[in-house]
Amino acid sequence: MKFFVDTADIAAISELNDLGIVDGVTTNPSLIKKSGRDILEVTKEIAALVDGPVSAEVVATEASAMIAEGRKLAAIADNIAIKLPLTWDGLKACKALSTEGHMINVTLCFSANQALLAAKAGATFISPFIGRLDDINLDGMELIADIREIYDNYGFETQILAASIRTVNHVSDAAKIGADVMTAPPEVIKKLAQHPLTDAGLAQFLKDAESAGIKIV
Repeated sequence: MKFFVDTADIAAISELNDLGIVDGVTTNPSLIKKSGRDILEVTKEIAALVDGPVSAEVVATEASAMIAEGRKLAAIADNIAIKLPLTWDGLKACKALSTEGHMINVTLCFSANQALLAAKAGATFISPFIGRLDDINLDGMELIADIREIYDNYGFETQILAASIRTVNHVSDAAKIGADVMTAPPEVIKKLAQHPLTDAGLAQFLKDAESAGIKIV
């Protein structure tokens, strides 16, 4: 499974990227707003920092305007993935921009039918939102499984990008189902390394080492 970082925080991306676990970055207007910086400026900096795809989202809602914005975003760097909403106009823009050879991340997916349409329109990534489905008492993982089955049935190359990940269980569950990519905030990715038994074991080792007078210089 590829790990994308869902943030526009350069310092957070750099820290994780130094560990070699960053395969890409996803951003959106809300995340850019939190950074307090110009969207083109921060997107360019992120794209230069990581080797993998960097999703940059359009803010237009009409197809021709999405296409124009998408081309402007794609011009920032070769690893930009244009992020489009899963609307009818978004699908039109996806078809046009993917035909031009651009990477496309179709976002705000909440049904298998939507994912099927995005794949047929040439999407590079489809982003089903797990957490937001869970918020309304629907099973986000069931959607991931449905999309995986449909894509495998017909050989679609669109990658399933599990998004709106809120917990470490979301990550492992999506991985078991076969999501190609997951994107999560830095704090969720860091929590993947945590386990109470690891903490307890380390505490015991340190206690024993101190009692035995063990020091490694």
